[in-house]
Amino acid sequence: MKADTRWKLIVGMGLVTLSIVLYAAHYLVFHDEHHLFIFFIGDLAFVPVEVLIVTLIIDQMLESRERQQRIEKLNMVIGTFFATIGTSLLSQLSRADPGISSIEERLVIGQDWKNNQFNEVLACLNSYTCTVGIDRVDKEALRNFLSGHEDFLIRIMENPMIFEHESFTDLILALDHLTKEMKARGDFNALPLRDLNHLEGDMRRVYERLVPEWLKYMEYLKTHYPYLFSLAMRTNPFDSRASVVVH
Repeated sequence: MKADTRWKLIVGMGLVTLSIVLYAAHYLVFHDEHHLFIFFIGDLAFVPVEVLIVTLIIDQMLESRERQQRIEKLNMVIGTFFATIGTSLLSQLSRADPGISSIEERLVIGQDWKNNQFNEVLACLNSYTCTVGIDRVDKEALRNFLSGHEDFLIRIMENPMIFEHESFTDLILALDHLTKEMKARGDFNALPLRDLNHLEGDMRRVYERLVPEWLKYMEYLKTHYPYLFSLAMRTNPFDSRASVVVH
């Protein structure tokens, strides 16, 4: 028997024993089995209502609050990811996207954007094919960038909260795979075309997951943290006019 199960069984038996002792004490003091039986039936009749209140109402309220707290902590992790590596990586990969000009303007987020505008752009992304031209990528710089942040990426993966966000988990796993692939190569100029195409596919996998995650994170900042959203707009990798300096 597991220790947790044994502990619950001992506590349960203890509570039942205590209840029997108290009922026996009541009978010994008052010698009134009639009222004792009435109280017992009354208490027993209230048990379903108590279960309803505790498990279906109070428990759901506590679970909802706990879930909201987990979401807040997870968004802090996502924010740290974009501040440390995500935004810079998005800038590098988007510059290597030959078709980015067709959607770039739609990703220039405004201060007055509403939720429906974020949803419209997200729907637009679903029909857009993210591509990465590997000949446009500074592969050595990208490898150095990913290698320099490998420890940070490992710490992100060790955080159990990310597994509650499936799409972000897919992004982190794809990025970890790309990092390993880039580190395993030697001279990129000596790689055959087939291997370059393989690396291009790994970059595209990261890129096509990174863009919607960035957009959803921007929407979250717009709703909950306007001052963080202001900085994120001024470092928007899709906005060629963006400047961190406030004019």
